Amino acid sequence: MEKIKKAILTEGNIPNQLFRMTIPMVFGLMGMVIFNLADTFFVSKLGSNQLAALSFIFPVILVINSIAIGIGLGAAAVISKVVGEKNHQKVKRLGTDSILLGLCLVVPFLIIGELTIEPLFKLLGAGKNVLPYIKEYMVIWYFGLIAVTIPMIGNNIIRAMGDTKIPGLIMGVAAIVNIILDPLLIFGIGPFPELGVKGAAIATVIGRSITGLVAIYVLCFRERVITFVKVPLKNILESWKKILYIGIPNSLIKMTLPFASAIIIKLLSTYGAEAVAGYGVASKIQFFAFVFTGALASVMGPFIGQNVGAKKFERVNTGRKTGEIFSLIAGIILAGIFFIFAKPLALLFSKNPAVINTITMYIKIVPITYGAQGVLKIGTTILNVLNKPFHAIGLIIIQLFVLYLPLALLASKFYGEIGIYIALAISYLFGGGLAHLEIKKQIVLFRKHIEQENSEK
Repeated sequence: MEKIKKAILTEGNIPNQLFRMTIPMVFGLMGMVIFNLADTFFVSKLGSNQLAALSFIFPVILVINSIAIGIGLGAAAVISKVVGEKNHQKVKRLGTDSILLGLCLVVPFLIIGELTIEPLFKLLGAGKNVLPYIKEYMVIWYFGLIAVTIPMIGNNIIRAMGDTKIPGLIMGVAAIVNIILDPLLIFGIGPFPELGVKGAAIATVIGRSITGLVAIYVLCFRERVITFVKVPLKNILESWKKILYIGIPNSLIKMTLPFASAIIIKLLSTYGAEAVAGYGVASKIQFFAFVFTGALASVMGPFIGQNVGAKKFERVNTGRKTGEIFSLIAGIILAGIFFIFAKPLALLFSKNPAVINTITMYIKIVPITYGAQGVLKIGTTILNVLNKPFHAIGLIIIQLFVLYLPLALLASKFYGEIGIYIALAISYLFGGGLAHLEIKKQIVLFRKHIEQENSEK
């Protein structure tokens, strides 16, 4: 008989456990931030138009990535609870069907993406000086979509099992490969051809391909949660239904972020290509600030899921409180660091005074409320595990479309470019406060629901 996977997160000291799980993910996410910044850093040496091209590309890539991220988060939410219930057969079925679902969704996006590059980016405001560089990058990136998709889903499944070291390592390897290949392929160092923006895209696809292979190997041979046993189609569809119930709202959440970013880029384009380029750099630098809270949010999923599956609700509530405290402390520390080093960071990416001004403005204002944004990230993760994905997307919609975008449009008219960044900081603050209140309420309601079900049996 096959050994049942142990729910390793249902016992032990909660702060120590969360901290210990978060650290490997910090390094992994730091690797992915460096992965993205490497492209930005090296491409910035080619010129402002090439750098602006990456700024236009970024929200579109996030939209497509959101599909894989949504499936991964859906898989992690349902699998972590099944791990808590100690049902390894269900874990295998859900893990296998998650990967299969991701592959089935990739092909249509690949085809549609290749056919719509030019009209889509013209709609976003890309001019004739920028569009050729966008085409060079996206043609290659779309063809590497499978390589981009598999690691996102696979890493979430591995985390659901309670392992954050391997996903962190996988993401770190991707960053190292990208950093090595970027200068070689972009500038044509040694025997490598000089490919410019196209080289950055090739480096990205190769890095992701390697991590995809590692993730599949771990799932197949170490965790043994991928099965090749033939099952009726209805079983697969049942798994997909559970995954997509959480995955679709999460994909929509992720899509709203680049959609809002695209609107902001369109607004910033009225201030010139330099403002767009500076915003693109600042947005990526911002990922450093979200590394700790992002890592913490990613481990909260398996922690909450396994304890919900084991019906240990005191641990669920303590974990929520601990995560919020960690987030607020990290936010205060990081805001101070970014304020002090704003200009030196900007100078790493550009010598253009207008671009430097935008980067500096952004990372002196927005980080003040990073801790509150971390609370929101943790909150949406917990809501997914509690099977309340539409509550999670509601919080994001309020933050983006009720607070951020209307405030940005209004503030930009009175204060110009700086008003956009003030609006973002305000939306982070109120979004975090709403998330805190909603999570407290939903944990109480979920516990009452489970206790009522048990009393009726």
